[in-house]
Amino acid sequence: MSESGSSGRVQPAHAGDPSRIGPYRIVGRLGAGGMGTVHAGVASDGTRVAVKVIHPSQVQDPHFRARFRREVDMSSRVTGPYLVPLLSADTNAANPWLATEYVAGPTLNQQVLTEGRVTGPGLYAFAAATAQALAAVHEAGVVHRDVKPQNVILTPSGPRVLDFGIAHAHDDTRATLPGAMTGTPGWISPEQYRTGDAGPESDVFAWGALVAYAATGKSPFGTGASDAVAFRVTSGEPDLNGVPMPLRDIVRRALAKEPGDRPPAADAAEECFELLAAQLIQAMRADTLFTRAEDMITAVWDMPPVDDPAWPRPARRGRRPWAGMLVAAAAVIGAVAGGVVALMPGKPEGGRHGTSDTSSVPASSRPVASTPASSAPVTSPAAIPRPSATSANANTKASTSERPADGPPASAESWAEARPARGEGEHDVARAVLRDQGVLVRRLGDAIDLAPGGVRFHAARGEVYLSYRLTSDEPGTMYAETEVAGLMCRTLRDVVLRLHPDLPYHAFVTVKETAGRDPLVTWDDDFLTDARCTSADDDDLSRAGIGPVWQPDEQGLAQAMIPSTEGAEIRVADGATRRIIERTNGMRAQLGTDRVLGNAELKMGFDPGHSALYVWSDYGLWNQRQAMVWADMAAGEACRALVRQRSAAGGAWPYSRYAVAERDDSGYLMIRWGTAATTADCPA
Repeated sequence: MSESGSSGRVQPAHAGDPSRIGPYRIVGRLGAGGMGTVHAGVASDGTRVAVKVIHPSQVQDPHFRARFRREVDMSSRVTGPYLVPLLSADTNAANPWLATEYVAGPTLNQQVLTEGRVTGPGLYAFAAATAQALAAVHEAGVVHRDVKPQNVILTPSGPRVLDFGIAHAHDDTRATLPGAMTGTPGWISPEQYRTGDAGPESDVFAWGALVAYAATGKSPFGTGASDAVAFRVTSGEPDLNGVPMPLRDIVRRALAKEPGDRPPAADAAEECFELLAAQLIQAMRADTLFTRAEDMITAVWDMPPVDDPAWPRPARRGRRPWAGMLVAAAAVIGAVAGGVVALMPGKPEGGRHGTSDTSSVPASSRPVASTPASSAPVTSPAAIPRPSATSANANTKASTSERPADGPPASAESWAEARPARGEGEHDVARAVLRDQGVLVRRLGDAIDLAPGGVRFHAARGEVYLSYRLTSDEPGTMYAETEVAGLMCRTLRDVVLRLHPDLPYHAFVTVKETAGRDPLVTWDDDFLTDARCTSADDDDLSRAGIGPVWQPDEQGLAQAMIPSTEGAEIRVADGATRRIIERTNGMRAQLGTDRVLGNAELKMGFDPGHSALYVWSDYGLWNQRQAMVWADMAAGEACRALVRQRSAAGGAWPYSRYAVAERDDSGYLMIRWGTAATTADCPA
């Protein structure tokens, strides 16, 4: 699986892919193979990880599961600067998985095929680093058994050896089926062909072939039928023409037919570092000093950084995700600020949010009024309690602990009655909420912070509480509070419904704590019935014709630019793009366009991570008014396409957001965006 997942290009998640595996949020796919699927994941601190999940068809095979447990055990033993560390794993899960650090870069195989062989001091650095990696593997009592070009990643900081899928301990072959051959033809040692045995010497043999391949661009034993390659490995001499003379001797010894004639990996690494030092003396000043062997690798390694805009990146600390967009964003922020005023205590019940009457907004998706939690239960229409979850989720959870639909909303009393987590399930929920909110807090910068009250549970009412504090008085804090509530909803849907459906919780409550004041219940919603986990501002701003609080960005657009392989996505994008092109050309006079536009200028794609459809123009010659006119039209077509597809799919269509962007000299500007709930929400 390493070959397909090493280039750094995150592919869209497929239908049915999990949104979370263990502690990691899944954002796409890195590759797939016979053993399973490699997902792209993000840890709570923003670390990129590769999460390998074994294929469901393999789960019931005790030999395969034993092999997977061995891979985890082997990977956990080995560490080193040129290896890929194991971060966590669960071998007993229904679908066992392991997570490793994500390393970006091409495999050696990809590099040779696209850029050619490795030359100069970089070749000596490659030989030294990979030998050192195998020395660390062997020192841990492990044999890799699958050293090959597809299992070496050329990262900007040096080569990395990965994939212990068929590794085993020196003295442990129990998990290998009798008579089974492991490894890849051309990279299998003579003794493996003869007896099936593989020790550290077998890895050294494969390493010699690996260095020869890097130096020449071809296998030293040629290619072709497996039996022909096997004959050349066991009986022929390697073709080392093209391997630099200083390296040729160590490579030839590594490729010796008899295991005892090969140098240990540690000795090979030492020799290669000596050769590298000689190269450096010629290329650098004589008085240059290196305190570590790794410094020599860094001095000559010249792999460019992998620029992969498809991988979702956390927003910069303190920077709003809509920074640099057109003035349309200011309208959204203004509407959000207006919503804060409309919902503050003492405002008329019929107050207006933006330009629409909020009395028409469903109670299940509106924040409650900011009411002191120590006051009597609020009964005014501004604090309408959420509906019962039984109607939409009767088969999901027992309703014995649910608060009646006409019962009191969350208040000071219920907050005070709530308690810390008890039992494994509640602790899992609390950890997930705090982990996800911690990532959000760092992204939001100084606007908000988690309060000491943390996460609490009220089993009798079926509620999970989260407390927070505002750390600034900027209008953007409403955006921050909305993001906190939305993420709380999504986390609980994920953890409770997927991992702990036996827990009695169906609702979440957010509580704002302020020094010297009573706590305020700011959000009270049902995460079971709110399938989209949208916020009040999503709904209100869509009705106002302004746009939702969700903000498109260049990372989402970059994800949308990756060609889709899903049939439904391709069909929707093709139809909607044709309509947009047709209408755009019909508006040429209005848009001031002097030529007919087509697929080269007007494009569409999907961002699965944020359930968003992007439309973008590469035309770049419209003025601001013309761009807004075109964006309104394109947004309407995109919105209606999403609504039609969701209706045709019976609600299973995952995309509910759309965004329209136009390219200018500085990049892409997000002009129009929204949420496609019904056709009435779509721009005319």
